Amino acid sequence: MSNTKNLFDKVWDLHTVKTLESGQDQLLIGLHLIHEVTSPQAFEMLRDRGLKVMFPERTMATVDHIVPTQNQARPFEDNLAEQMMSAIEKNCREFGITLLDVDDVRQGIVHVVGPEQGLTQPGMTIVCGDSHTSTHGAFGSIALGIGTSQVAHVLATQTMALGRPKVRQVKVNGELGPGVTAKDVTLYIIRKLGVQGGVGYAYEYAGDVFDRMSMEERMTVCNMSIEGGARCGYINPDQTTVDYLKGRPFTPEGAAFDKAAEWWLSLASGPDAQFDDVVEFDAADIEPTVTWGITPAQSVGVSESLAPVSDYPEDEQTLIKEAFRYMELEENQPIKGQKIDVAFIGSCTNSRISDLREAAKVVEGRHVSEHVKALVVPGSQLVRKQAMEEGLDKIFIEAGFEWREAGCSMCLAMNPDKLVGNELCASSSNRNFKGRQGSPTGRTLLMSPTMVAAAAINGCVTDVREMLSAVTA
Repeated sequence: MSNTKNLFDKVWDLHTVKTLESGQDQLLIGLHLIHEVTSPQAFEMLRDRGLKVMFPERTMATVDHIVPTQNQARPFEDNLAEQMMSAIEKNCREFGITLLDVDDVRQGIVHVVGPEQGLTQPGMTIVCGDSHTSTHGAFGSIALGIGTSQVAHVLATQTMALGRPKVRQVKVNGELGPGVTAKDVTLYIIRKLGVQGGVGYAYEYAGDVFDRMSMEERMTVCNMSIEGGARCGYINPDQTTVDYLKGRPFTPEGAAFDKAAEWWLSLASGPDAQFDDVVEFDAADIEPTVTWGITPAQSVGVSESLAPVSDYPEDEQTLIKEAFRYMELEENQPIKGQKIDVAFIGSCTNSRISDLREAAKVVEGRHVSEHVKALVVPGSQLVRKQAMEEGLDKIFIEAGFEWREAGCSMCLAMNPDKLVGNELCASSSNRNFKGRQGSPTGRTLLMSPTMVAAAAINGCVTDVREMLSAVTA
């Protein structure tokens, strides 16, 4: 393939069926992931038109958003959740789609399950009726969140019409300091570029920081692309990608795998690849990061204080004032030491086995502050099983955390896990919008799983580096 083409353009061109009169391209979709919230209406659209699912073998369903993480007995206590569950069961039976329901050991959050099962592979076009589909870009795929009407279109035609975005390369080079995680890197990028900075772009994450990351860390970075306004984000496939995929249930085997791996690696952006824009950051400038406001870009390093409104551009000051009021925080206030009420480790951003391992290192031998409700929600049943085999559940439970079943949980509170009143939650999830975690006055501080663990133990925002140094001392 051309060395002047970046991966995004290579994959886009390979999947272009034709260019439409509108100027959009009709793309073939390699993998369609669906869940219980955005699919019921799509299936009704098919029924209304007498259509079938064109390629059911290219569609995989799971349940995650509405699934309770405590009592999973059927029928669910929430009638609407039970209706959604029944609908996806019926739809998958009728249209011949594989469903990973709560009785299937493979069930979990859709963006955890896809990679875990080897469904997500380099060079694919992947869509799902969920904003954080960009997670799958960590494998070198074009992965896009879509709306309900588009879900119906993909089910019926296995294609969709899209305008080609520009491509921005986001480079981070250097050494990350102790206690600085992939979550901190992506929050830092969003802080610097803004929540609208990526509009009209796909992001290619490049540089030695991403090269050194594990696949699970890369998924965290790509997951948050949408929060920076990008249509999607991706990282070029390399040996780390190949090693992760080998032996997964849906990847090829033997010689077929070797052939696939060779092709996957050929997709990487060439040394002379062209981009519409390039931005560069120094890893040494990144420290453990905490959002303080009502957008993921409103964040600070844990050692910083909250800048006064006057420090912001005039056109941002109204939103900044609103954020201070809603979050009940003050100008010039240090973020470190801010009292929390709830600590949540989970979500499609940070609920994988490596996230739980790192958080467990922080809490082992310690106990959750008496005024904090703390919960750990694994991203899939397989993650939960592996964590229990490693004894991580015991570490969390002994430290005073609640150990839950797999699901989206408190990330978006379409299930029983919700904030109450104006509780302040230290969360490893991806959105801190008003009311995001279930209470119209609930407040969210986004941070890494290790930072959440530290906050749970001390009852306030804590610099995890201090606790990690105590562990190694």
